[in-house]
Amino acid sequence: MRVGRVLAAGAAAGVAAHAVPLLTTRESLRRRYWPGLAGLGRPDHVALTFDDGPDPATTPFFLDELDRLGVKATFFMLGINADAHRTIAAEVAAAGHEIAAHSYHHRSQLFSPPGRVRDDILRGIHTVAEATGQMPRWFRPPFGTLSNAGFLAVRRFGLRTVLWSAWGKDWTPEATPESVLAELDRDLGPGVTVLLHDSDCASAPGSWKAAHGALAGLVDRVAAAGLKLGPLADHGIAA
Repeated sequence: MRVGRVLAAGAAAGVAAHAVPLLTTRESLRRRYWPGLAGLGRPDHVALTFDDGPDPATTPFFLDELDRLGVKATFFMLGINADAHRTIAAEVAAAGHEIAAHSYHHRSQLFSPPGRVRDDILRGIHTVAEATGQMPRWFRPPFGTLSNAGFLAVRRFGLRTVLWSAWGKDWTPEATPESVLAELDRDLGPGVTVLLHDSDCASAPGSWKAAHGALAGLVDRVAAAGLKLGPLADHGIAA
């Protein structure tokens, strides 16, 4: 019994160590203690980021709308999607947008052993770089859940992890352009990083239309506040 308790305690400690960065998923804690991780940057700028692409059924609509609006953004690409849709991935980069990594598979780091987490991150980075011709500088974990192994691996591979400080909750089946803007209005302001999705591969089918339809309104809101909207490369996140 005593041995069993010791083993159980050891296993629990291992899980806890693996999941310590899970605290960073709390947005209030992130903003206060890890502003760089929260994507807080220059007070005159708002960073626009997209997750989960590239997707040939949806990403081109975002590229067209961003071009119409005259806005550049950062695209956190899944390696598995970049691998399958290399032409679209290359088009995102060719349009002048910043490329970032979002792992190879869209799965939480908390439910994978450390070795698998590291391998998935590295495979995603390499695949996205090969597909776009642009080496990512930024990494965002799927679901925003970051394990200790993932955090250390990203640093070892020379990337920087960034989550977000405003999101549109555009992945739900009930999402509309109006609901996305209403959600963004809760936190939109100087220095924030906005999270939207250019693919519904990990979201409710068709939910991408809510994010796409909200882009013009987001641009108007940022301009009305006297702020600039652009990629993380221009955001000035402190080290």
